[in-house]
Amino acid sequence: MNNAWMFLAVAILSEVVATSSMKLTEGFTRLGPSLVTAIGYMISFYMLSLTLRHVPVGVVYAIWSGVGIVLVSLVAWQLYGQKLDVPAMIGIGMIMGGVLVLNLFSKSASH
Repeated sequence: MNNAWMFLAVAILSEVVATSSMKLTEGFTRLGPSLVTAIGYMISFYMLSLTLRHVPVGVVYAIWSGVGIVLVSLVAWQLYGQKLDVPAMIGIGMIMGGVLVLNLFSKSASH
């Protein structure tokens, strides 16, 4: 994994932490979770900017948002008891499939 993909992985993970923490901010009235959310997004966007030096923006955004959606859904299921019904699971599977197709078969992932 070269640096661009490592930057993207950090961007995804920090976005997932930030988004998952947002529920705990209670409308940004709780300082700790609010700081986790803000710092997580700052790290995520900075890492995205580093990724964009080497990977096209459309590919980066598709992977960042797709993997982020899947991971946030799984975190919400585990931490907050969010229910994932069959259509939700099918949708998550389709998102994962799209990210895999983009990475494995598309020549768009490189300049």
